[in-house]
Amino acid sequence: MPELLADEQSTHFWEITGGVSLHGDVTPGGAKNAVTKQLVASLLTPEPCVLSNIPRINEVDVILGMLREIGTQVEWLDEDTLRVCTPEITSSVVSEQYSGVNRIPILFIGPLLNRVGEASVPLVGGCRIGDRPVDFHVDGLEAMGADIEFSDTSFLARSERLVGCHHRLPYPSVGATENLVLAAVTAKGTTVIENAAIEPEVVDLILFLQQMGAVILVDVDRRIIVEGVDAMHGATHRVLPDRIEIASFAAAAVATGGDITINGARQDHLITFLNMIRHVGGAFEVGPDAIRFFATGRKLTGYNVETDVHPGFMTDWQQPLVVLLTQADGPSVIHETVYENRLGYTEALQAMGANITLSNQCLGSRSCRFAARDFKHSAVVIGPTPLQAAPLAIPDLRAGFAYVMAALLASGTSTIHNVHYIERGYAGMPDKLRALGTHVEVH
Repeated sequence: MPELLADEQSTHFWEITGGVSLHGDVTPGGAKNAVTKQLVASLLTPEPCVLSNIPRINEVDVILGMLREIGTQVEWLDEDTLRVCTPEITSSVVSEQYSGVNRIPILFIGPLLNRVGEASVPLVGGCRIGDRPVDFHVDGLEAMGADIEFSDTSFLARSERLVGCHHRLPYPSVGATENLVLAAVTAKGTTVIENAAIEPEVVDLILFLQQMGAVILVDVDRRIIVEGVDAMHGATHRVLPDRIEIASFAAAAVATGGDITINGARQDHLITFLNMIRHVGGAFEVGPDAIRFFATGRKLTGYNVETDVHPGFMTDWQQPLVVLLTQADGPSVIHETVYENRLGYTEALQAMGANITLSNQCLGSRSCRFAARDFKHSAVVIGPTPLQAAPLAIPDLRAGFAYVMAALLASGTSTIHNVHYIERGYAGMPDKLRALGTHVEVH
């Protein structure tokens, strides 16, 4: 295993001892990819909004910092319930200290334009998993009448009032869809967004906005129609459970030969994932308020999967799937079609003993934006292979759980650095793992 790079060293790390099956029950947090957008949506009204099932993760703290800068009052009502209120926009600037931190700042443009007619936000960032172009966002906002200027560090947008338009996204981008919806809810007239993203987190944002007074229709063929209203009001909303965290624990349970119940898991959000679990030889039972995931005792078998936008196989499910497939008999193929640079984490898995080969070829049948381009976006996994403990440096959020899962499967004790990445999206991970029977030490 290569030495950790100096900039990957951290005083905060975990030690996980592998070789134990997961057993018990676990309750996932609210969806990071929903609550962060709903917090931004609260800016659309001067009245208070109350959000519950909030995960206590670093990403939420970052968003609250941005909101406080522009005038939002924040109050925790209990451990997972938050009251936010922005009676007045005191600043239309999200400071450059948030440049490159995540992708959220650009979503502030629509609400700020609708409230005060101008917005200055830093450049987007987030995990280094591939290109995340902002032209989809900018083109849509400009079609609604926004005047957007660029600098090396920020976007400056102005508009007297946004106006509804008919706009087709080149790709069903989640962020761009959310941005246009946030801009359209109080724009003048009707906005039609073609080729929109329809992920559960997008729909959950729409449900919150509808409670705030928005008029939004999710129509057939990826079309979202928004009728602009003059004003929005406060609302109370419970954030949907995090389907990425649910799938992560489910894959770990099957891979380790375990048996866990995940409280709050929703079958309708996991249809494609559940099919995969059944194909590889795992099992699940759907209850009224939970789903049980368990190993059957039979040999796991290889599986081919291509990631895609919803309702396809989610790109954020790909990482725990790859680790699961290292324990399956025979070859498996993964074709990543959403982000071009999302398989780099597999190098560490190879060093632990996994047999994984990357390719720049499209090893699948789906149309792919990365065809004939030099991106290693397909992987062949041949298993089963035993994994050995190793020092691991997490490169991004979702790779983080893959490394945790690999450590659970490995013989010996693995040291996991850069855990701040996983803490961006998974609340209380060490405690949840301990409750399922694993040995985790936090340093």
